[in-house]
Amino acid sequence: MTGTAQTSTDRTRTASPAGPGRRHVYLCPLRWSDMDAYQHVNNVVYLRYLEEARVDWMFRRAAEAGVEGFATFGTVVAKHEIEYRRPLVYRPEPVRVEVWVTAIATAKFTVAYEVSDDEAVYATASSVLVPFNIEGNHLRRLSQVEKDYLAEYYTPAGA
Repeated sequence: MTGTAQTSTDRTRTASPAGPGRRHVYLCPLRWSDMDAYQHVNNVVYLRYLEEARVDWMFRRAAEAGVEGFATFGTVVAKHEIEYRRPLVYRPEPVRVEVWVTAIATAKFTVAYEVSDDEAVYATASSVLVPFNIEGNHLRRLSQVEKDYLAEYYTPAGA
């Protein structure tokens, strides 16, 4: 990752048992090379933005909260969906990538994303993530500590 990524404080929403929960906000720098021949950020680059935000949330932020499982044991992406809403072009200011959880199960969870700034939403996306035991090379279940962390960011899909 090049540039200086910044992480803003998690945007906290009033939480209730059914949500809405918190959103992790990651300020992702744009790179000139992110643009394609059509002079907007290439669709594949959005996956990198989502990854940077997700890694910051699951590794750095979770570790600060005392949750080591995501980084220590592993988690893999099973599915991505992206809806591109409008073109994003290079500028020196970072783009905001918000991350939150929309589903939690025993051995998978779904995160949602919004790529935006104060002017527009450029893309919305979701990823299904599966806990994975890297050493044993097999799927694993979420620990209770991981589930509790995810629950802090839970907002039901469509809410």
